Amino acid sequence: MTITQEFGEKVRRANTKDKIMRVAPIMVLVAMIIVFTILCGFNVFLAPSNIVAILKQLAIPLCVALGLTFVIMIGSIDLSINGVVGMAGSLAGVFVANEVFDYNFGAFGILLAILSAIAAGFLIGVIHVYLRVPSFMVSFAFMYICQGIGRVSYHSRILKITDPMIIRLANLSILSVPFISWIALLMFVICLVIQEYTAFGRHVYAVGTNEAIPRAVGVNVGHVKVMVFMLAGLLSGVAGVLGAIRLGIGQIQIGNGQMFPAQAAVVIGGTALSGGKGGVQRTLVGVLIMTILNNGLLMCNVSAFITDGVQGLIILLCVILTCEHGKTVISK
Repeated sequence: MTITQEFGEKVRRANTKDKIMRVAPIMVLVAMIIVFTILCGFNVFLAPSNIVAILKQLAIPLCVALGLTFVIMIGSIDLSINGVVGMAGSLAGVFVANEVFDYNFGAFGILLAILSAIAAGFLIGVIHVYLRVPSFMVSFAFMYICQGIGRVSYHSRILKITDPMIIRLANLSILSVPFISWIALLMFVICLVIQEYTAFGRHVYAVGTNEAIPRAVGVNVGHVKVMVFMLAGLLSGVAGVLGAIRLGIGQIQIGNGQMFPAQAAVVIGGTALSGGKGGVQRTLVGVLIMTILNNGLLMCNVSAFITDGVQGLIILLCVILTCEHGKTVISK
């Protein structure tokens, strides 16, 4: 076989593998729906009320995972999620009408909470890029910084939101779909447009594949990375605000347990940890798998004592079936 033929064969194998990687998560999702429908009953698992519950449950994880997708696509990692989401949720509760403080900035207060999350993402990106500190170390430190800011903001008191607008949004449904789910889906559409139809989206893929190439043609790689972390901060901020709206409180606990499920959803969806491959459409499938798994186990009355173990085993199986293997992952 000539060198040209070997190269062509390698390209064909890579294309075939990529097609499988695109289809595998969807197959897992369909199989999971069928299994839970059989186990729980069609009129239970696929009941309109349960479908609405699933859409409500996926809102916050979807926002978090969308931001993380861009970070992973450039070959970096973001461990600040729990802190940033919790900080945004805490500040959202502080800046609108509540039972503890006299602040009442209304919609502007929500904007301030999201801007604080964007600022956190900006600082993570700047320190990572210009001070050359690994992204996982910077973001890990900012997780605690943001948690500290969140706790200080409400002085560790129970902060119940009384703002009429927030209360209405918590109970609002459009076409029977909760408001927070519509916001999450809107974030997905915006991220898909950014990824597929903007120069920034193309630069994200290029930086994740081999950042030396875009740098050689004049792309400001550092700027792209900082923008990615700011986008992740924005989406984590939105997730925090949605958590405050959903729960009716502003507390740092809103961010608890958000990071690792989001990472699992991104990987299960088929975004490569090595960077350069994947996308938000795959992440949506991954989030659906995680949400339906959690919902299905609950609907099947699986004991809470073994639910975590069952979830872990199923997630491991999904990762084996849907992820690329054999590549070393290095956080850039």
